[in-house]
Amino acid sequence: MYTYNEFDTAFIDTRNAQFRSQVERRIDGSLTEDEFKPLRLMNGLYLQLHAYMLRVAIPYGTLNGGQMRQLAFIADKWDKGYGHFTTRQNIQFNWPELKDVPDILGALASVEMHAIQTSGNTIRNVTADHFAGAAADEIADPRPVAELIRQWSTDHPEFQFMPRKFKVAVTGSPNDRAVTRAHDIGLRMVEKDGLAGFEVIVGGGLGRTPMIGKVITDFLPQEDLLPYIESIVSVWNQIGRRDNKYKARIKITVHEHGIEEIRRLVDERFAVVKGTFSGIDQQRLAEYKAQFAAPEFVKKSEVTFKNAYHNDPVFRSWADTNLTAHKADGYSIVSISIKKQGDTPGDATSDQMRLMADLAEQFGHNELRISHEQNVILPHVHKSDLPAVHAALKTQGLATANIGLISDIIACPGMDYCALATARSIPVAQEIATRFDDLKLEHEIGNLKIKISGCINACGHHHVGHIGILGLDRAGVESYQVTLGGDHTETAKVGDRAGPGFSAKEIVPAVERIVDAYLEFRTGKDEEFIETYRRLGLAPFKSALYPEAQADAA
Repeated sequence: MYTYNEFDTAFIDTRNAQFRSQVERRIDGSLTEDEFKPLRLMNGLYLQLHAYMLRVAIPYGTLNGGQMRQLAFIADKWDKGYGHFTTRQNIQFNWPELKDVPDILGALASVEMHAIQTSGNTIRNVTADHFAGAAADEIADPRPVAELIRQWSTDHPEFQFMPRKFKVAVTGSPNDRAVTRAHDIGLRMVEKDGLAGFEVIVGGGLGRTPMIGKVITDFLPQEDLLPYIESIVSVWNQIGRRDNKYKARIKITVHEHGIEEIRRLVDERFAVVKGTFSGIDQQRLAEYKAQFAAPEFVKKSEVTFKNAYHNDPVFRSWADTNLTAHKADGYSIVSISIKKQGDTPGDATSDQMRLMADLAEQFGHNELRISHEQNVILPHVHKSDLPAVHAALKTQGLATANIGLISDIIACPGMDYCALATARSIPVAQEIATRFDDLKLEHEIGNLKIKISGCINACGHHHVGHIGILGLDRAGVESYQVTLGGDHTETAKVGDRAGPGFSAKEIVPAVERIVDAYLEFRTGKDEEFIETYRRLGLAPFKSALYPEAQADAA
């Protein structure tokens, strides 16, 4: 993974010193909150419903054991003993005191981490496939490219005061695990005539106006990537709406001007920008690729794995659900669920973080990943070590065998924390997960993505959930709207709104009716929920969801 050089260290130290001074001036009253707000947002510090919240970047979701252990230390020393992993591959600390934030940033800097550009109208943390560098299906590891974009975008003078925030995602696999089509720019690595390049997608995004991104070019050579991205951002920065923050995202710009006109403007700008790149970007990319070289994989017997798999049904269930094929023989990718039924999705305690750090160092070539689905990944584990990893995970409640199942729910913090939320998300996720665990139906149901947002900003990705749930305020009462058939993969689609919302008491039974309908309608256990929905459409599910309406119509 990328290691800081002298410039990086000096840059972060200087930024932290500046912010320490700004915090001191806010505390002594020299700065008002309005004056302090843009300064704190530049350093990832929000003012939430009950307290400040610090959002820390985990670039493209990659960190090592020492970094994870430092996050645990921060959680214990300056927070309440836990952190919240987000759909943007960040971690949030929900309870820091303002006076302590400079010390937290110093602790992060000591392990080459920071909170820069995790907020504000800038290019945010670049996200990537959480299986990058390990997946059997990828063309190449996308993280060097993500690092190149991160370096280019950090404190870029042209892009610090854009119309709105800007998000970039990159994947090296034809199977999209990075939600590229719901980003301002999505990059999907493709091959053409034996050369690797990128399909470039622009104008995706969720929120109050969900849109699936459009392909601006189906093949961009790797050497043109950075000037082309700069051209896209430059065009949007010039013509994007600034009169209305809800219409300021590039998705609205693409919608209003059309993809053909945006392509023309970008090509025009690219013809100018390309000549300003001397090739240093490609030299840097080559250096980054060397830093992301695969670890030295070993050859070992798999007997211990096979014995555990055949003799321990609990281990077998976990292995069947939480392991993914690795590109190296004898290895697996381990997805650690931090979605134990009844727990808060995305939350990890300091003890859990320390254990995951230990496992990475002992069994995982000192690598960890954070997924956009709010789980933690050990990307390189030899199969012979899997029984020991599973046994260790059980000691901290991290061995839940539910990756991709109905209790593996994405949920934003909702009204329990967020000042923007209009309804709670966490209790709904907990109740759904607990209900289907009680019914013992999770594995019978199979792959089913539930995603929950506590407001129209859609931080919980509800628009692209197989079952999406949006919490709203209706005259002071929480109401939950349901969408069906959303998809975040390479076949991305915004879900269909089913109808009127449900109260907090009604939403779990409503989800149960949807699932019952699926189990009835599917052609067999091999047909997943999304496949059944695509085959039948909304109508039969809507009938199951609103039985009273059907009775009235009869």
